[in-house]
Amino acid sequence: MEHLTNFQSTADMQAADAAHHLHPFTDTTEINDKGARIITAANGVYINDSEGNKMLDAMAGLWCVNIGYGRNELADVAHRQMLELPYYNTFFMTSHPPVIALAEKIADLMPGDLNRVFFAGSGSEANDTNIRLVRHYWASMGKPDKRIIISRKNAYHGSSVGSGSLGGMTGMHAQGGMPIPDITHIDQPYWYAEGGDLSPEEFGLQAARALEAEIERLGIDNVAAFIAEPVQGAGGVIIPPSTYWPEIQRICDENEILLIADEVICAFGRTGNWFGSQTFNIRPDIMTIAKGLSSGYQPIGGSVISERMAKDLDAHGGEFAHGYTYSGHPVASAVALENLRILEEEKIVDTVRDETAPYLTEKWSALADHPLVGEARNIGMMGALELTPDKSARAPFASDEGTVGLICREFCFANGLIMRHVGNKMIISPPLVISKSEIDELAEKAWKCLDLTLAEVNNQGLMEVGTR
Repeated sequence: MEHLTNFQSTADMQAADAAHHLHPFTDTTEINDKGARIITAANGVYINDSEGNKMLDAMAGLWCVNIGYGRNELADVAHRQMLELPYYNTFFMTSHPPVIALAEKIADLMPGDLNRVFFAGSGSEANDTNIRLVRHYWASMGKPDKRIIISRKNAYHGSSVGSGSLGGMTGMHAQGGMPIPDITHIDQPYWYAEGGDLSPEEFGLQAARALEAEIERLGIDNVAAFIAEPVQGAGGVIIPPSTYWPEIQRICDENEILLIADEVICAFGRTGNWFGSQTFNIRPDIMTIAKGLSSGYQPIGGSVISERMAKDLDAHGGEFAHGYTYSGHPVASAVALENLRILEEEKIVDTVRDETAPYLTEKWSALADHPLVGEARNIGMMGALELTPDKSARAPFASDEGTVGLICREFCFANGLIMRHVGNKMIISPPLVISKSEIDELAEKAWKCLDLTLAEVNNQGLMEVGTR
């Protein structure tokens, strides 16, 4: 801890950060000019910075601090595990008690026949695993040509080369040679921006049937899997129409395509059920998990596969030549297990489903009355506001995408609210333990920041309507 006492001020920390730290998803010149925001402490749903500001973290870190900050139980478990067995690997026919207990607990919680876990250190690693896993599976089943994985435009599945290729974000694909071969993308089920004159239900069917058309184009014998988030989180909390997932499930079933539900964001209570697959009645062959598995207190992720797939691989797969140094890390496993105990015993997911998510829906929906908001949508403990210069037309701004959203985000930071912008969408994903009074605070601060944004947008002459 010696180096932590070296810094006398925020400026000292910002200078050291600029000199030695490369940040994810950050313009280096911009952060070095402005200085990083230094977060020093957190408790419940609030974080504190080095200047003494207290902010309501409506993003739960990065969609992950489901049980809130400051739970000593997780620190105590980590301490005990570090003293007993701080590390050992799970390679070469070796295991340890924490990972065995965690795998068993995950299987117990999972819907359907999802029953076997391949552990990773993050959602990105788990989705990298999925690329190799589905190709290895089909090769083991005598169908080595089934290699192509279909994903969606504007999806987020991680930022490694493999997982970033699965994702459909063009800004990421512009850097580093992505996407890699044998990954394709279909349109997303984003009715607000792309549904035109169709009803949400009509558009949901149209978007789902793009998968069927892509399978036909590629050839059914060449397609290994379809991967999608139940709700596109980082893409802007895009909640699919009710017709979408039933049609996707039918198409996968009829075409012998493995269905991967990427639940890195949705799992462990985010949508008001333990899993987004339960909320949308999805029957995945593989589920990707991370984030809420440990509430972000330790880095851990995994791919949970169906019993059918597991038995096929047991019989035909041989050695799966894949793994990570920290797969099933004992400290991360122990912390995740304690996190799941808290979620379950304190009935946090039940409270979200029955009490706080309906209350959030009421307060969040009221933000649609603001003149800058075209739609206020949410499901469980995640939501989005579509900012628009013309509510009735669902119109975009004429300015560069994200200009207005960034203005709003900066007002949020300045007024004690962490709310993220994705283009000109403002999104939230608060800790699942947020109370009704804290939801009131969130909604009040959001309205205030929308007022400030509207005034600034008018001041800058940015209320012009653009075209999609």
